[in-house]
Amino acid sequence: MITGLIVLLLIILFLPFFVKAVEHNLEYFLFIMGIIGVIISKQMSLDLIEHIFKNRLLYYITFAVLIAGMLFFFFRDKINRMIELLTHKISIQLFIFIVIIMLGLSSSFITAIIASLLLTEIMHHMPLDRNTKLKVIVLACFAIGFGAALTPVGEPLATITISKLKADFFYLARAIGLEIIITILLMACLAALVVKKANKIDKDEFIENTEGIKDVFLRAFKVFIFVFALELLGTAFKPLIDLYIIKLDAKILYWVNMISAIVDNATLAAAEISKDMTNEQVRAIILGMIVSGGMLIPGNIPNIISAGKFKIKSKEWAKIGVPIGLILMAVYFVLVFVLKV
Repeated sequence: MITGLIVLLLIILFLPFFVKAVEHNLEYFLFIMGIIGVIISKQMSLDLIEHIFKNRLLYYITFAVLIAGMLFFFFRDKINRMIELLTHKISIQLFIFIVIIMLGLSSSFITAIIASLLLTEIMHHMPLDRNTKLKVIVLACFAIGFGAALTPVGEPLATITISKLKADFFYLARAIGLEIIITILLMACLAALVVKKANKIDKDEFIENTEGIKDVFLRAFKVFIFVFALELLGTAFKPLIDLYIIKLDAKILYWVNMISAIVDNATLAAAEISKDMTNEQVRAIILGMIVSGGMLIPGNIPNIISAGKFKIKSKEWAKIGVPIGLILMAVYFVLVFVLKV
């Protein structure tokens, strides 16, 4: 069973980079892998399916994506005019800097889902070439992923951590708040720098959003499938986590948690976090999860929403996300374990 799960993990990690059909249908691929995973781990049952369907988060995320998508669809022209007005008053790089900081910090209260939907709509209206938008989106998703961990409202990872530790609302803000704020500022600065060096697109060359109402519903459905797939994958890999991962030293656990780039980090948190852990161990685990969550498309909800909206390929995302993630992982490892800041 364990060998089968390891092989499945490798397939999920590498296949999207080499098979275009998988890359273009990532949500359905992950769903199929989730089904195979729970069969391999002998956890497929009607009770499991019923449990997933009873998960309110599944419907909350889907309806949030659907409603926000419809609002953006019907008010597209007004949003475009507002962004044009703002970017005429301030530079585009300053505008992007402010947007990423606001979305990163507010994601802990409006949730990472709403923050990422706002990001995709704003970026669509930016007079920038696709390559620049791609870089800004990946950087922004890192910021949103970090910011959402400030409070238990932002994302399931934070909710489960607070619950497992029986901690107060602002525990994570105290534990890793400084790292989160610094990272959000860093991502905003990098995005502004990317925009400053980019080639701007004239209004006449700007490609209008041709997304129809069917596309809005399809995106919401894909998000539903994606969240369902994460539930399946989390359940499938739990025996592997219980047998090997949770017994590791905090320093090793920090790097091993890079698997949250493809496995639901909320599931990892549920399996790993314990109230008997030290603050250092909790910091290491949470930082490892949220950093690696930005490295690949399946790592976080903001990634999958943004990648779907802009048709970002797995290789394109990884080309930007993996180097940034590895650098952040190395920096925080030194800070937490070597310098013990």
